[in-house]
Amino acid sequence: MQRRVLLGTALALTLAGLSPSAFAQSGGEIKIGEINSYSLLPAFTEPYRKGWQLAVEEINAAGGINGKKLVVVSKDDGGKPADALTAANELVSNENVVMLTGTFLSNIGLAVSDFAKQKKVFFLAAEPLSDAVTWSKGNRYTFRLRPSNYMQAAMLVEAAAKLPAKRWATIAPNYEYGQSAVGVFKKLMSEKRPDIQWVEEQWPPQGKIDAGPVVQAVAAANPEAILNVEFGADLVKLVREGNTRGLFKDRAVVSFLTGEPEYLDPLKDETPEGWIVTGYPWYSIKTPEHDAFLKAYQAKYNDYPRLGSIVGYETIKAAAAILAKANSTDPEKMIAAAEGLSLPSPFGEITFRKIDHQSTLGAFVGKTALKDGKGVMVDSVYRKGSDYQPSDTEVEKMRPKD
Repeated sequence: MQRRVLLGTALALTLAGLSPSAFAQSGGEIKIGEINSYSLLPAFTEPYRKGWQLAVEEINAAGGINGKKLVVVSKDDGGKPADALTAANELVSNENVVMLTGTFLSNIGLAVSDFAKQKKVFFLAAEPLSDAVTWSKGNRYTFRLRPSNYMQAAMLVEAAAKLPAKRWATIAPNYEYGQSAVGVFKKLMSEKRPDIQWVEEQWPPQGKIDAGPVVQAVAAANPEAILNVEFGADLVKLVREGNTRGLFKDRAVVSFLTGEPEYLDPLKDETPEGWIVTGYPWYSIKTPEHDAFLKAYQAKYNDYPRLGSIVGYETIKAAAAILAKANSTDPEKMIAAAEGLSLPSPFGEITFRKIDHQSTLGAFVGKTALKDGKGVMVDSVYRKGSDYQPSDTEVEKMRPKD
């Protein structure tokens, strides 16, 4: 009997020109699905969760999305692509979410992006940085918030190319993110400095670095500068071993992500000084937009934000802005609304480019330093994402036609 009622309801909705999913959203709320590696990478994802929860609270306090309450249904992928796909399927099929958001690791972001393409579901990638997300494996259903590897590499190369060093080594986790970051940094750096040599590459498994042999191999190649792409617990092990063996003494180091508090804070007094990094110096950003975010975040959590907090917050703010502009939960209408959409962020206005669905959110570039026994970023400057993206002609060559 219950099955007949449900079938009858679905039929009546279809005859009325409404889909059952539209009916699911008509009861006064809109549900978004969110997936991330909470149990694997808590240093980033816990602040990230706090950020998006603050955003949901603010959105609903201001009247929701066109009068409807925003509800986020969150799942943990455990750092496994297969689990992320299971979560995505459950969110779409069982929870009737109108959009997927989140993911951290690049291989997981790419897996969920492909799911979104196959199932024709809107996906707003929060954190995965691989260039493939919006270029070689980009699709019309996927948008990304964070500045890509290309964008961050271009920012770092701007400073790195001024170094006198000619012999370079690289250390990066051996999966999609690390491979992408090293590849694009080497390409852009070699274009600006054709005189440099790449003398050593180390590819430890992500989350399982054996830092002693890695440091030894790099030191044996006698580079003048090192590109580091390690993060999290692997970064702590690398820095500790590198400090012990003198790897960083009198050598320039350029490092993706190391200036983010979630990765800088655990280094404490072991923080190496003078590394050129991207990051988030929340304590030295003096703009009205960031001041408002910082005040709200500290009032709610009695803690300072990490970069994950910004990413989580702005992901849900962007999702709400897309839904509000579309005034619909139809994926095609959301895509049309998102392409070219501009909205505020704690770092200033950002725009989702129509050509590749990449946002123009930027990053801070500066140097590491020690202050009161803690690692900090100094001499930091915000680099707008729009200034570090390739031309439309280049993007068209890299991105498949929809």
